[in-house]
Amino acid sequence: MTREQDIYKTTLVGSAGNMALLTFKFIAGVVGNSSAMIADAVHSLSDFVTDIIVLFFVRLSAKPQDESHDYGHGKYETIASFIIGLALIAASTGIIVSGGLKISDWLSGKPLESPGMLALWAALLSIAIKEVLYRYTAHRGKSLNSQAMVANAWHHRSDALSSIGAAIGIGGAIMLGNHWAVLDPIASVVVGCMLVKVAVGLLRNSIGELTECSLPSDTEQEILDIIHSLPEVSDTHNLRTRHIGERTAIECHVRMDGNMPLMQAHDLASTIEQRLKDRFGPTTHVSIHMEPQKS
Repeated sequence: MTREQDIYKTTLVGSAGNMALLTFKFIAGVVGNSSAMIADAVHSLSDFVTDIIVLFFVRLSAKPQDESHDYGHGKYETIASFIIGLALIAASTGIIVSGGLKISDWLSGKPLESPGMLALWAALLSIAIKEVLYRYTAHRGKSLNSQAMVANAWHHRSDALSSIGAAIGIGGAIMLGNHWAVLDPIASVVVGCMLVKVAVGLLRNSIGELTECSLPSDTEQEILDIIHSLPEVSDTHNLRTRHIGERTAIECHVRMDGNMPLMQAHDLASTIEQRLKDRFGPTTHVSIHMEPQKS
């Protein structure tokens, strides 16, 4: 099974779960009179939409390099992560606004009806299913080095967290009676705020990659250590790193004995390239510029 097929399989499993939960949550939210559960259903809808986004962009990112994309199409996967972050921001904003309006109605004296048990059961079921989908998708995303899949996994986890908040609010409103029915919209606002935090993290990472952000300093130091592990290397400079989708790109100038035969210098560069690929993956883009050491 190819990487693209594996991503498709994992995402389709999540899509099936999202569609089932989406339907059940909307029914439970309407029948059970729960704004928190309806908000949770909206979140599941955004999950389903992001699944479609992942399926679309991963196909684009899997295309090999061509004349118009010398470094391949990997950043389409980063664009997918960015869109997922935006979708999560939009969903969470709607949840917060809706919950806030209900709280405002309650503060102005308008009574709120307590949610029913169906909504509570829907929240508990959602917690279990979404946590399983999170663990499954995150594990596959990390093993396949897919940023979009890991982002989508966090969308599953955020849905599980939102269901926990919904369950607390719905359960509290049921147990404490109509006077405390406001706990349901309060829970939906708390859930929305949690989702904003997750979305901001996704957007920060994807924007960093789209703007050619360097790899973390400890990773760059590891790269330099690998290069300097060869005794023929006297110095390095001008290290440049970045991500191209799931691929790592490394460029560096390496100094060595200027009297070294060309064949030996070429073999040394090939050894450095292979060691970096052994550490960061076979698709890693490595460019080594050889220079004579300063006298």
